Amino acid sequence: MASGGGNYRNVTHRNSLKGTTTTTAAATKPAVKNKSLSMVGGASSGPRKSCPGSLGGGGTSKDDAGVPGRVRVAVRLRPCNAEESVADADFADCVELQPEFKRLKLRKNNWDTDTYEFDEVLTEFASQKRVYEVVAKPVVESVLDGYNGTVMAYGQTGTGKTYTLGRLGEEDTADRGIIVRAMEDILADVSLETDSVSVSYLQLYMESLQDLLDPTNDNISIVEDPKSGDVSLPGATLVEIRDQQSFLELLRLGEAHRYAANTRLNTESSRSHALLMVHVKRSVNDRDLDHSSQNGNTTNMAKTLRPTLVRKAKLVVVDLAGSERIDKSGSEGHTLEEAKSINLSLSALGKCINALAENSAHVPVRDSKLTRLLRDSFGGTARTSLVITIGPSPRHRGETASTIMFGQRAMKVENMLKLKEEFDYKSLARKLDIQLDQLIMEHERKQKAFEDEIERLTMYAQNQISEAEENYANAMEKERLKYQKEYMESIKKLEEKWMMNQQKQGERKEASAAEEVAELKRLHNKEISLRKAAEEEVNNLKSQITQLKKSEASANSEVLKLQKMLEDEAYRKEKLEGEISMLQTQLLRLSFESDETRRRFDLGGPRKVPGSLESLISKARPQVNDLGNEEKASIANLFEQVGLQKILSLIEAEDADVQVHAVKVVANLAAEESNQQKIVEAGGLKSLLALLGSSKDETIHRVAAGAIANLAMNETNQELIMSEGGINLLSMTAANAQDPQTLRMVAGAIANLCGNDKFQNKLRGEGGIKALLGMVKCGHPDVLAQVARGIANFAKCESRASTQGNKTGRSLLIEDGALLWIVQNAINEASPIRRHIELALCHLAQHEVNAKDMITGGALWELVRISRDCSREDIKNLAHRTLTSSPTFLAELRRLRIDY
Repeated sequence: MASGGGNYRNVTHRNSLKGTTTTTAAATKPAVKNKSLSMVGGASSGPRKSCPGSLGGGGTSKDDAGVPGRVRVAVRLRPCNAEESVADADFADCVELQPEFKRLKLRKNNWDTDTYEFDEVLTEFASQKRVYEVVAKPVVESVLDGYNGTVMAYGQTGTGKTYTLGRLGEEDTADRGIIVRAMEDILADVSLETDSVSVSYLQLYMESLQDLLDPTNDNISIVEDPKSGDVSLPGATLVEIRDQQSFLELLRLGEAHRYAANTRLNTESSRSHALLMVHVKRSVNDRDLDHSSQNGNTTNMAKTLRPTLVRKAKLVVVDLAGSERIDKSGSEGHTLEEAKSINLSLSALGKCINALAENSAHVPVRDSKLTRLLRDSFGGTARTSLVITIGPSPRHRGETASTIMFGQRAMKVENMLKLKEEFDYKSLARKLDIQLDQLIMEHERKQKAFEDEIERLTMYAQNQISEAEENYANAMEKERLKYQKEYMESIKKLEEKWMMNQQKQGERKEASAAEEVAELKRLHNKEISLRKAAEEEVNNLKSQITQLKKSEASANSEVLKLQKMLEDEAYRKEKLEGEISMLQTQLLRLSFESDETRRRFDLGGPRKVPGSLESLISKARPQVNDLGNEEKASIANLFEQVGLQKILSLIEAEDADVQVHAVKVVANLAAEESNQQKIVEAGGLKSLLALLGSSKDETIHRVAAGAIANLAMNETNQELIMSEGGINLLSMTAANAQDPQTLRMVAGAIANLCGNDKFQNKLRGEGGIKALLGMVKCGHPDVLAQVARGIANFAKCESRASTQGNKTGRSLLIEDGALLWIVQNAINEASPIRRHIELALCHLAQHEVNAKDMITGGALWELVRISRDCSREDIKNLAHRTLTSSPTFLAELRRLRIDY
């Protein structure tokens, strides 16, 4: 606010988010219409019924209670850099800070200043920790309590927005920015067993919402709930976070894909708005919500059937691209278009905040995707904290004043905070399923106990029956013994009688008894001799057994020795297999890293690009080189340790995986000019060409074609490729390929060969031009860009040959039917394709013999358009010179009555 009027701060403490609102209001400026202030000062203290100025476009219903909370704004001053110290040495800083009064003075001239007040004023000496605590920590605490929150940085380019928000603090932990510190607090407060934290990382580039975690997802749609007005991004990648290290790796991945450029104001100027969305889902503890009924007789079943209450909140951290003036930043070409897009989206955001600050009935939220994404942050239901960054230089006083006024207007925006909680019926269903399973198990346990009791009773009955049977048997045995005793007594009596009769006859039988005794003695002696012979046989067997045991012991010792030898051999084999597995793992990792890096920078390697595109690629190359340094070091180490001949020998390996990885290593080595001659001398180029003809693996085709494309940038290598039938092999590979990346590599290799004047007729005769035109059916922008580059190179060589008198007759491109495709793609939306096509048209038109075919094919109109509307001045001038120097074109223009 300007001096002369008071400021106001409406602070809602953390405990207010749990049910009690504590509001502090200072003197308010009379010109500001603020409903929340009137509620604080008036008799009514309930939540406001509607918020017509919300970015969400709809009001809060009477039953949907909320907590009022104004947008808090802090200003941070960047320290003076070396350039400003020299340029502004004779001038005083345009800004004076009074942090103790939370006041800022902006110098108009040497005598007059404007004074503004903010919620927080942070000097150039304020630490990152201090900035986080006063700007973001209250918002993070609100998110943990179930409220949406937004932390946003706004300011001129080069004033430290990205440093304030996204600094990772890898070298010094004290430099950690708001994003890293916020995630530390969130992970420290949540329970990973019951809660979840997930992250999306996006960028808004040229009004296109792109996924920084998945670069291929470059057109994410914004979906709005027609009832609640909530904004969602169903196409964005959502990654669950379990620890801080994985979060830091995601941030590094996202930052590597973010667009940046070098301008006069900032060497690494962000060219897109970055949005980090952190989704926090927390289960509310039962004792926090376990309120008994009025009679205090709530049953356990009621508690069991009550679903878990879940709070879902979202933290949005927005790193806006810096506003810039074109005359100061020096932006031109594509960078100029980026700056226009940035300024338009920031202007749309400023209009929305102006409308909200003035309580306007209409908020132009649909003017930009940025305002649609932030509709909940300004005038919505989120707690919002804004940090505006400024510089001290008096040269940028206008930008500083604009940033300060943006913050002043944002302070007038009032949000209605709303708790985001819902019942987790899915969790209740899972809990009931678990209870049902427990009841089933309890039933089964009781059923088992019942069956066990039945079995026990059965056993008891059987035991009783057995005991009765045993008693019966004993009684029967007693009776039997009784009868047997009586029987024996009767027998004894009979024997006595019989003995008496025998005595009478004994005398007659004594002689026969003596004979029987003698026979018995003889049999006894015979038995004794047989027993002695058996004992001797047993002793002999025992001695044999002892000898056998001794021989068995010696054999066992030999077996133990052999077993130990086998164990040693098995250990050595296992050790060798482990070493082989480790080497294969290293080879897979290097191959994976090479694929990832090659996919990131596509054409960002060391290949040469025509002069018209060289400036654009050079701007993206520093970012890609940083990403590839680590992989290049790994490949270089592998190259030094294993040797080129060993790597090339693996290309012919029978194992398909080993062959694929060997080709990938050679492809990465071929990306360095210093390795290309060694690869060619060692026969690597011939091996790669042979693979195109022999292998049926498309992965090998893709990587081999990429390596050949790198080697084809050298003129000597081009001659070797042509002599080995490279064009035929590349054409055959293109005809059989299905993957667009394989086609892109093949088209790139042919495009490099098209730039050699010596091979024009041979390249066309072996089907090179037909192969390029055949690949356009794929429709992939990267493939079309390489096809367009090849046609432009071929047309340029033809134009040079015609000028030197080495070629007569129509262009070979026109004879092969390329002109129709060239004309159809002259206004292609993809800038690389369009620029190459425009160059090809200009080169074809420089040869007068092609003029009639170009007029018939509609190319004349495209040449006129290029000479008038092309954004590239060199191509525009080339088209103009070509038209004015051709009698055929001038005659046709006069016939059509076109003033040129």
